[in-house]
Amino acid sequence: MANLKNNYKIFVVEDDNWYRNFLTYSLQLNPDYEVKAFENGKDCLNSLHEKPDLITIDYSLPGMNGADLIKKIKEIDDQIQLIVISGQEDVGTAVDLLKLGVFDYLIKNEDTKHRLLNSAQNALINTSLKSEITELKADLGKKYDFSKTIIGNSDALKKTFGLIEKAATSKITVSITGETGTGKELVAKAIHYNSDRRKSNFVAVNVAAIPRELIESELFGHEKGAFTGADSRRIGKFEQAIKGTIFLDEIGELDLNLQAKLLRVLQEREVTRIGSNNALPIDVRIIVATHKNLATEVQEGRFREDLYYRLLGLPIHLPPLRDRGNDVVHLSKFFIDEYVKENKSNKIILSNDAQKKLLDYTFPGNIRELKAIVELACVLCDNSTIESKDITYNSEKSINNILSQEMTFDDYTNLIIKLYLDKNDDNVISVAKKLNIGKSTIYRIMKTDSFQKIYKK
Repeated sequence: MANLKNNYKIFVVEDDNWYRNFLTYSLQLNPDYEVKAFENGKDCLNSLHEKPDLITIDYSLPGMNGADLIKKIKEIDDQIQLIVISGQEDVGTAVDLLKLGVFDYLIKNEDTKHRLLNSAQNALINTSLKSEITELKADLGKKYDFSKTIIGNSDALKKTFGLIEKAATSKITVSITGETGTGKELVAKAIHYNSDRRKSNFVAVNVAAIPRELIESELFGHEKGAFTGADSRRIGKFEQAIKGTIFLDEIGELDLNLQAKLLRVLQEREVTRIGSNNALPIDVRIIVATHKNLATEVQEGRFREDLYYRLLGLPIHLPPLRDRGNDVVHLSKFFIDEYVKENKSNKIILSNDAQKKLLDYTFPGNIRELKAIVELACVLCDNSTIESKDITYNSEKSINNILSQEMTFDDYTNLIIKLYLDKNDDNVISVAKKLNIGKSTIYRIMKTDSFQKIYKK
């Protein structure tokens, strides 16, 4: 449970003098409450600069009724907790007020004092929880300080830092491109948590990982009974990201039909759940990412041109690890330190020979692959020093060393296809297009014993 602070400021708004004094006295029984009373809504509004934590409001105020006062308070500061106290037991009015954001609705009777003290305590606990969440999200923003979490100082990365900073200080849509494993989601988080939306949700969606028949419901939500199996209402990812950021990873995999619906959402800035006729306005920052060349996808008819230009916004291209020079060593040492901290082990050193071996490799899996290689090396090394022998690769040697090997034409063919499959997440269709060969040829080669030997390494 949230920890209550030592003192809270409470306003009491009540036009009846006796009842105003009664409520004030009741609340002041708690020494942690500083209570100030007002006989009308106008005086209360004029004192909101004092930042009260809670306000109790008589529903039947003269001049400005309770509902009007609530709306004005919410416009000025929607973090203030509100409790309405009424002489009339009206369920419809209570429901309407709760929809406006009121914490509780109390009836004036012999139990008012007891219920008020309980309700006030619960409301203030709620305030403390909100405050803690705000602080945690602020800390999360520090965690994603991109100058500390995106490791490296190569010229290629410095250019990326500059673009991230520009993206974080603007509202423009951002499109992130780069090979698999280059850290596209990390960059998206760095943008969000360094922007003015950092206190709201960051919602990540991997478009390629969701079945085609479910993606619309996942993104836009659905109403109960909208289709077979829709047993309850589902809130879509766009609604979850309101006031925050939605990150659509692998956007190039989105079905053409869904591309049209996404375009409408972006144009109209509203979503409609499946099975509903009511459009919901959304205020969402869009960040997309792909390892594909979307311009090529547009030319070949697999991606809508109008959606492409809508999403392009500020393009940020993440360089592959092989183009980042000594960043490989910086990242390796960072992953070693992480391993040591998480496993509470002795300090581990990366030898010069191990560094050279890492620098000679092309890393088709980029940073993700490097992390896996370094963690394994930490396990395999002796005497807390990672040597060259501890560096093992899941794929074959770098392209720079391949041509120096004496191999058959079939061996070279197998190796090239293996490298391209690693680089493209085993997407045969994508590899076939890049190598300009038929996908049936790739499937045939993959079935051979010689290919299976290197594929399992």
